[in-house]
Amino acid sequence: MRVLFTPSGVGLGHVGRCIPIARKLKRDGAEILFSTYREGYKYVKKEGFNAVESPDIGVAVKPDGSIDFRKTTVNPGPFITVPKIMKQIDAEINVIQAFKPDIVVSDSRASSLIAAQLVGVPRICILNQFQVFIPARQRFLRLARIADATTLTLVGKIWADAMQALIPDFPPPYTISTRNLHIPKAYHKKTRFIGPILPVCSDELPDKKQLRKKLGLSEDKPIIFAPISGPAKERAYFTGLIRQIFAKFPDDLQVVMSLGYPHRSVEPVVDENLIIHCWLPNRFEYLKACDLVVSRGGHGTMSQAICYGKPLILVPTPSHTEQYNNSKKAVDLGVAEIIHQEELTKNVLLATVRKMLKNNKYQQRAEQLQKTVLNCDGLKTAVKIVNDLAKK
Repeated sequence: MRVLFTPSGVGLGHVGRCIPIARKLKRDGAEILFSTYREGYKYVKKEGFNAVESPDIGVAVKPDGSIDFRKTTVNPGPFITVPKIMKQIDAEINVIQAFKPDIVVSDSRASSLIAAQLVGVPRICILNQFQVFIPARQRFLRLARIADATTLTLVGKIWADAMQALIPDFPPPYTISTRNLHIPKAYHKKTRFIGPILPVCSDELPDKKQLRKKLGLSEDKPIIFAPISGPAKERAYFTGLIRQIFAKFPDDLQVVMSLGYPHRSVEPVVDENLIIHCWLPNRFEYLKACDLVVSRGGHGTMSQAICYGKPLILVPTPSHTEQYNNSKKAVDLGVAEIIHQEELTKNVLLATVRKMLKNNKYQQRAEQLQKTVLNCDGLKTAVKIVNDLAKK
């Protein structure tokens, strides 16, 4: 069996949830090829998979990491964007014709679904955002966010034209991305909530105390884990800001940061109680060992934290409606607090950390939710669906 994965290459989240599926299929004898771009392409190559670098469609970013809607509108602009999308579709057709896959698995990329449909290859779509939203204060701008996921605003029916649309999220009423999933009723039969796609489940790891000893972490101080995610340009400002804040945290707390750069040194930089890693290949060990997660509002990090029973402090990327929607849902579920980036200071973050560590309701709710969603094995379900459709 041949499987072509075509995840969005913006950040590592889309590629990161395709790799566990690809690895399991490969162990079962399947031949795997990835088609992606930007950070996603480099990460796939680092993980040892064959990959083709596909054309990129990017967005303009402000210095604070937020999306610059005005510049994105001007460059590349709507008239230039259409040829870029067509170029991407053409490139995917060439890859499909050369590789001859039995099935195409797209993660938030409409172009590869169009290509697979034109060539007549079975296709599956993985997504946690069915609709793209422009922030309310920016609605006067005549634009759509120019990225693979944004193609949905132009051709929304494409997701539903896949044989299956897999949502790697918890079923209602616990769905994190529920505000981003306004799915028309006509498409409900083809969509399925499969649960988060995790390479390592919490019960597969040693207990918290053993992990702290193994990782050289404090056994008596609260551990804060801050995995920084998102596209490189969007996270650069946030990384610098929060790194300065954590450097001023008191000695009774220990902080572990992961900057999300898989190609840099794995040796940590240790500054008293602040430990900074460019990359953590064993990030799930740190996730289980920690007491509290501080992160952006990305869907992947949030769903992983919930699966591991960890409360969160969320700082959504400015003007990033999807992240704000995700974060609000986590607050509704009782497992998170939100801090807006413009309000992020040492005093505000430290006060929120103290509040959440002192008030046991956040930890209790996180553990309750973890037990509730324990049977949502997205990896197992996704692998079965890919196998079944490919064989048909």
